[in-house]
Amino acid sequence: MSQRTVTIGSKVGLHARPAKLFTTAAAATGTKVLIAKNGGTPVDASSILRVMTLGAKFGEEVTLTAEGEGADAALDGLAEMLASDLDAVAE
Repeated sequence: MSQRTVTIGSKVGLHARPAKLFTTAAAATGTKVLIAKNGGTPVDASSILRVMTLGAKFGEEVTLTAEGEGADAALDGLAEMLASDLDAVAE
């Protein structure tokens, strides 16, 4: 199982536009990706509602996990997204 811990870079956290961009990218990986905040219960990273219920704010850490072929590459790309200010990209 591959895992990455990343600090949320979006000033508004993982809410609305940043969550939409992230979940769309997670779904496009073709790999089941899970995301958890502060060691909490992991949720499906391709579900916007589940990701938004994490309440991940700017500067907080989340952990991404995935299994299978392409998991490392998928997590690298998703971690890079989360570390950036996705709200600025969405505008």
